[in-house]
Amino acid sequence: MNRDDRLASLLDLVVAREHVQVEDVVTELSVSPATARRYLDSLAAQQLVVRTRGGARMQPSSGDLPLRYKAARHSGQKARIAVAAAQLVRPGQVVAINGGTTTTEVARELAVHPELRQGAPVTVVTNAINIAGELAVRSHLRVVVTGGVVRAQSYELTGPLADLLLGQVEVDNLFLGVNGLDAEAGACAHDDGEAAIAAALASRSARVVVVADSSKLGRRAFARIVPAARVDAVITDAGADPAVLSALEAAGIDVTVV
Repeated sequence: MNRDDRLASLLDLVVAREHVQVEDVVTELSVSPATARRYLDSLAAQQLVVRTRGGARMQPSSGDLPLRYKAARHSGQKARIAVAAAQLVRPGQVVAINGGTTTTEVARELAVHPELRQGAPVTVVTNAINIAGELAVRSHLRVVVTGGVVRAQSYELTGPLADLLLGQVEVDNLFLGVNGLDAEAGACAHDDGEAAIAAALASRSARVVVVADSSKLGRRAFARIVPAARVDAVITDAGADPAVLSALEAAGIDVTVV
């Protein structure tokens, strides 16, 4: 495990426990006390945690971690989810993708999927500037970016400017990244601005496919994107709780485990 992986794991630990001591970090990450303190100092310098005497506690916004740390989590599962998602897309279709690490993997898979290099180009509508940047150089993809103000934490454009575009498009498939998917609460996000844009994308989409690793299932977040009844399918990994999957299926959601 490299330094960035350890920092990502440490952030997960702080978020899960809300407060950790240096001794906890030593035990969980198998590092020395001096290294544990340096890691906590590094995260505190980036305002991701608050240093306390002998440890650290989570920031109020720690549930919304920057992408460079989120990307290392569940990377293998996200790659498999992305492959399964890309197989749902056909040449000439219009695809919407919101921001997030799993949806970024979906975008990368669309960029290299051999079947999509033939026939009419796929149009990708996104509010994530990192996704737009990666896909812009792909000649077989047509990239459409919503308007809005960039959120530094997620690279997503939010705000009412997106309405000027989204009211004019029709989408075949929305690949929706979430912070939580629950059979009762539906698809949720930590940030209300991101949730509003994702909801607008869903309203223009014939099919809503949640792409989420198993850690997101059965969880709720602050802002609802869409109710469970509006989610057509979810693609997740084999670590998902069978009871949670059964509840999602009972809610009418098609579940694919990869």
